Amino acid sequence: MIDLDFTFTAELWEWQGKGSWVFVTLPADLSADIKHFTRHLPRGFGSVRVAVSVGATTWKTSVFPHKEQGGYILPIKKAVRTAEALTIGDTVDFAISVEI
Repeated sequence: MIDLDFTFTAELWEWQGKGSWVFVTLPADLSADIKHFTRHLPRGFGSVRVAVSVGATTWKTSVFPHKEQGGYILPIKKAVRTAEALTIGDTVDFAISVEI
């Protein structure tokens, strides 16, 4: 069985568009592994379902490919940022589990 559980550290950044979204960019090697092991699972926008933990907060979401960032990006919803007192520019430790 393939272990698709990862940990990484990343900085929160804000995307400006219609509304404001906060993301982190997954490291290139982690993005490559996710892409390799999920390429047979076609989903909308190339998204991949994941479970994420930061601090004491765990939630389910998806990561999305991002051409400009060169890998996957992970949205960090406001409820998580509030619960963990996170702000844009913070460098945070994440645990992520790909759901196949």
